[in-house]
Amino acid sequence: MTSEELNIQFKEAVAFVNSYTEPMPADLLLKLYAYFKIANKNFDNPGSKTPLINAFKANALIQAKSISVEEAMRMYIQIVDTEIRK
Repeated sequence: MTSEELNIQFKEAVAFVNSYTEPMPADLLLKLYAYFKIANKNFDNPGSKTPLINAFKANALIQAKSISVEEAMRMYIQIVDTEIRK
């Protein structure tokens, strides 16, 4: 898969998640959050007003920090395809 194809599939997966209306498990949301942030090279601190949520988000980022941008995109797409779109 080319870099352009990966970007297109990633954007489609993000659009799908953003339009998804059913509830998702918190652990899945945290993985998607971390992969999205890494894929977009956005390492800003989580912006929630709730410290506990910020801690969970920061932990998710720490757990995924060693993967590349491309791998983060692939993992995001894989989660959407296998866990959400089923």
